Amino acid sequence: MEPYEDQRRPVDERVADLLRRMTLEEKAGMLFQTMIAINADGTLVEPEAGAPDSDPMRASTTAMVTGKLMNHFNLFGAAAPRRMAEWNNRLQDLAAANRLGIPVTISTDPRNSFVDNPAASVHTEGFSLWPEPLGLAAVGDGELARLQGDIIRREYLAVGIRLALHPMADLATEPRWPRVMGTFGSDAQTAARMVAAHVRGLQGEALGRTSVAAMTKHFPGAGPQKDGEDAHFPYGREQVYPGDNFDYHLIPFEAAFEAGTSQIMPYYALPVGTEYEEIGFGFNKDVITGLLREKYGFDGIVCTDWGLVTDTEIFGAPFPARAWGAEHLDRLTRVERIIEAGADQLGGEAAPELIVELVRTGRVTADRIDESVARLLREKFVLGLFDDPYVDPDKAAQICGNAEFTAVGLNAQSRSITVLKDRPDDATAPLLPLEPGVRLYAQGIDPPVAARYATVVTTLEEADVAVLRIATPHDNTRTSGFESFFRAGRLDFTEEERGPILAVTTAVPTVVDIFLDRAAVIPEIADAAAALVANYGASDTALLDVLFGRTKPEGSLPFELPRSMESVIAGNEDVPNDSVDPLFAYGHGLRLS
Repeated sequence: MEPYEDQRRPVDERVADLLRRMTLEEKAGMLFQTMIAINADGTLVEPEAGAPDSDPMRASTTAMVTGKLMNHFNLFGAAAPRRMAEWNNRLQDLAAANRLGIPVTISTDPRNSFVDNPAASVHTEGFSLWPEPLGLAAVGDGELARLQGDIIRREYLAVGIRLALHPMADLATEPRWPRVMGTFGSDAQTAARMVAAHVRGLQGEALGRTSVAAMTKHFPGAGPQKDGEDAHFPYGREQVYPGDNFDYHLIPFEAAFEAGTSQIMPYYALPVGTEYEEIGFGFNKDVITGLLREKYGFDGIVCTDWGLVTDTEIFGAPFPARAWGAEHLDRLTRVERIIEAGADQLGGEAAPELIVELVRTGRVTADRIDESVARLLREKFVLGLFDDPYVDPDKAAQICGNAEFTAVGLNAQSRSITVLKDRPDDATAPLLPLEPGVRLYAQGIDPPVAARYATVVTTLEEADVAVLRIATPHDNTRTSGFESFFRAGRLDFTEEERGPILAVTTAVPTVVDIFLDRAAVIPEIADAAAALVANYGASDTALLDVLFGRTKPEGSLPFELPRSMESVIAGNEDVPNDSVDPLFAYGHGLRLS
């Protein structure tokens, strides 16, 4: 047994021993974390001989692990929990066959909510189901956020996932931003409480063998995107602060540091009109070294967001590297700038040969590479991966999505529902809760589920009440490639979209339930609805439990709902809740008797 293999020795001693044994190529492989696919039967993805490896989603697992010597992977896609556990064990076997047997760290975007976006979250059957983070902010209960993090921890551990690419500590100060759904709302103090609780749920009070490491993102706060456009795309490359509110966005990150977050991810965008260099945050030495490392004293792992170096193609459409402010640099120089900025690892890239070239040509020192490799090794040792990276597939099947976890998630969905209005304009009494057995006309609800609460009818003429499930509008002209997964642009309904909704509200007292992945501009719908409720990811059962009085909703709006798109456009991207005369203010939420 070599010293680094001896779990009785201190972690720092094990790190130092392994580091001195590693070749430059082995060190370079550690500095990259890219996507990796899984087959539905839990086997490793191995394309036919000669298939190109430029797309990591189609690349050979063996080529990445034994050829490129990589051992950090972001799991893309899903399988049943048992199969995910079996896949983990096969992957660890593959890594164990390498010269030093360095185990793999598997990471993931959130898997326990409703939205499925390849760039942000992966809805996974077999895991417990929760509202989006906005829903936890709507409840405002830090203990619920910690409990969710703890349940996610147990489910991730069961299948071998040891790094969570969450929470998002960004603030929803720009209502048009497509990634508002992943935040804890617009208020920095609320978000700080939720972020800290989530980190503690994942990691515990200190990182250890039963922890899932948290990568808090996107430093220094990705919310204030110019015009609400997202930095995944060239038109969203700028982050702006017209309200001079840069420091406000740091508050949730300060809470993450206090909670002990193991890792930090900077965002893609470049800051405009600040004291910092106008280059993407992943390349930005002022931000990573100056602000994060020196001012805040953060000595954990810094991993860039995905794809800062290499142009690629996704879903049949070109997808350029998010090298904002560094577009003119070649790939080698981009990597050099990222390392010089103070980052330890490149997300979404698989090019260890570039690190090797930088060191061998003297552009980056071996000591600088050792600094980052030591951080990455230390986390693997602390998590216990060197001592036992394997999991039990039988236990994975029993733990993930079990009855207890499912019930707690369902309850959280119901608790987060926010009642915005509960009285027809011409009525003296509230509409909610609805009477059991009422004749119900429903759109967007599974009829067998509705039948457990009411007498389901198929025409408005037969109905005593209607329930409509709708969602915040978006610019539906962005339908190509990766862009189609981002619900961006306008927040108001067109006349054509409103018409069918208002036709129902005119015919019968109607409960309108709107999914708020972002704020919505809905003055006409709010006026016409007999009752108006909002959800942030809730099943039909979770909603109907509230509407029929089986569960009490506790939600309060985690951001304001503006009255018009004009007021949205006039607002400052970096300032929360600053529209003129909002339709519903931040924190609004009725309580049902």
